[in-house]
Amino acid sequence: MLQKFQNHLLHNFQFLRGKKILIATSGGKDSMVMVHLLQHLDYEIGIAHCNFQLRGIESFGDQNFVQEYASANNIPIFITQFDTKAFSEDYKISTQVAARELRYNWFYELLETEKYDYILTAHHADDNLETFLINLSRGTGLEGLIGIPEQNEKVVRPLLAFSQEEMEEYAILHGIQWREDSSNASDKYLRNKIRHHVVPLLKELNPNFLLSFHKTQGYLQQAQDMVDDAAIMVYQQVAQQDGDTIYFDLKKLQKLPNYKSYLYQWLNEFGFKAWVDIYDLVDSQSGKCVYSSEYRLLKDRDSLLLSRLNEEDEIQEYAILENQKEVNIPLNLTFCKVMDISIGSNKTIFVDADKLHYPLVLRHWNEGDHFQPFGMDGKSKKISKLFKDEKLSLIEKESKWLLCSNTEIVWVIGLRQDERFRIDNTTKNILKIQLE
Repeated sequence: MLQKFQNHLLHNFQFLRGKKILIATSGGKDSMVMVHLLQHLDYEIGIAHCNFQLRGIESFGDQNFVQEYASANNIPIFITQFDTKAFSEDYKISTQVAARELRYNWFYELLETEKYDYILTAHHADDNLETFLINLSRGTGLEGLIGIPEQNEKVVRPLLAFSQEEMEEYAILHGIQWREDSSNASDKYLRNKIRHHVVPLLKELNPNFLLSFHKTQGYLQQAQDMVDDAAIMVYQQVAQQDGDTIYFDLKKLQKLPNYKSYLYQWLNEFGFKAWVDIYDLVDSQSGKCVYSSEYRLLKDRDSLLLSRLNEEDEIQEYAILENQKEVNIPLNLTFCKVMDISIGSNKTIFVDADKLHYPLVLRHWNEGDHFQPFGMDGKSKKISKLFKDEKLSLIEKESKWLLCSNTEIVWVIGLRQDERFRIDNTTKNILKIQLE
């Protein structure tokens, strides 16, 4: 296996040569075999061990075992302990998910603080098969059937081409000691049930089942690559980006024979889960939204608008003090006294400074807001009507700010100035306000 593993690294993971490698080492057979292999191929390695404190004294036995091995072989070792149960309860997630979150977050911290290049985990072909069957049993798309990737950014899994039987034969042949996790013998977890009962039956039906499975996953990966390519080409026809917002043209989208599949491909990476609600947005009325933890998908007329949720939007108002020269949040505004005026624009207004009451306030518009637009002889107009006349999208409406003096609107910033603060023959102090 050593020669086979060396050839595998040379053909598929040549980038690892000459790099500092951190090996995730539990003390079990698979991770100890990987440590042994890389030791004998003269890679620069270190060991990272997580004690999840889930099996009492047994967990600390694993920790001591790995620590003693590293010391005896002069391998740098990094150890941490997690209160995994408390973490899972605090975040209301399963113990397995909690352990995964904790260990990978710590791995990435180690890569940065200890200057390692990659973290290697000892997932092998049987792990990949088990993951495939778990996903299949729960219902999944192509991505779930492809299984465990060989590389995710800095996480590399070079043993996926090797079976559990190969690992065990190598360990016995070279007298490698390891720790048995007692929880692996229990059928409490779905993975163990599949490992103990389903996989042996499949291998009994076909002794070369792992090889056949590996070929099948290769075909599935090719299909996924083709789907990704098609999604990119169609995206370029249907979507366009303006600043931080992506617009999906619904007329073009609905002409696609299977637009739901494309929406899934485009939006999956943004953390959305409520797919039925997303598909329903296509035929919903304007203003309907679906949220992920960080993004919002909004139906607006003939478009779906994807934008990031902005924490600053929770702050509804910003105060501007008298004699303040500039504002940088949420907009870049400058204020300066001038002696005369030039031609104004949507980005520059001139007001009678003595008509203002401080502090001025920057805020978003509210339903029912109205003002007296400059040039309309004192007639009032609703802000909502102004936005409609300007044909603003819902996101554009939400991004607009009002500059207010007391309860009166001085400027719908970037659009129209209020008549009540205009300069007239009695004006003594002129204030120039400019949107940068």
